[in-house]
Amino acid sequence: MNSSLQNPISPWGAGSGKVHHSALDISIIIFMTIALYNAIELAVLILLCFRRYRSLYFWSLLTSAVFGVPPYTIGVVLQFFNLEPLWLSVVMQNIAWILMVPNQSVVLYSRLHLVSQSTAILGFVRVLIILSLLVIVLPTIVLNAGWTFIPSSPAWVNGYATMERIEVTWFMTQESYISGVYIWEAIRLIRIIPSDDKRRHRILYELLAINIMAIAMDLVVVILQYLNYYFLQVIFKGMVYSVKLKLEFAVLSMLVSVVHSRGSGRTFLGNNHMMSNIPNTGSTEGETIG
Repeated sequence: MNSSLQNPISPWGAGSGKVHHSALDISIIIFMTIALYNAIELAVLILLCFRRYRSLYFWSLLTSAVFGVPPYTIGVVLQFFNLEPLWLSVVMQNIAWILMVPNQSVVLYSRLHLVSQSTAILGFVRVLIILSLLVIVLPTIVLNAGWTFIPSSPAWVNGYATMERIEVTWFMTQESYISGVYIWEAIRLIRIIPSDDKRRHRILYELLAINIMAIAMDLVVVILQYLNYYFLQVIFKGMVYSVKLKLEFAVLSMLVSVVHSRGSGRTFLGNNHMMSNIPNTGSTEGETIG
């Protein structure tokens, strides 16, 4: 989320000297550039590669790439450099934050049934997403607005500082749980796939690596927040979510390769309806994905 540069608690944490500010300025510009580049590229890929525009996966991915990452990143930069009006950057960040961070869990959920057919797990994730909107998103936005526009109030300042830590921890845990399901199911598939099927083993190991990478990036965001490097955390978060969205295409290509068992007529996971909505993201060994 965001903070006002007029707040009594420095959003830079320990970085209060000119050298630190200069380094932070450069870091913010670099992270913003990477995030915007990734978002623009991803938006084009989504529109070109998806066969149908009706699935939850498509819309959650598109809204995050177009209306989440870019306005969130731009809003952070506007506020960091104290560019008026303040209310514009606050509105941009809050709305875009919803479409970027909570929406990431929707992106992960929308393809979860490709690897897990458990109604208990799918139902739990749905409840978790709805619960996060009520107990995390709404209080965070309210406290953020109070901290930004009433920076002299210790209640708003301390309330938002606490809520921000809860928020980043919650969504890291939530996304890690969903990624953990993929990791667990990938391990299960590795065990049941014939040992001589090296290609499918390689794909599943790559799928494992991507999900572990996403968890590691989330952990860095949490660490930055707890170290009180606030603006570095919020701008780095925009870049992280742009990278995680791009990784979705790699994940989908791998899942398609795992789903289709060539030569045996078997399908290890997923269903035909979902597979018809998977984007044509590339090819593997001469075969068109999707």
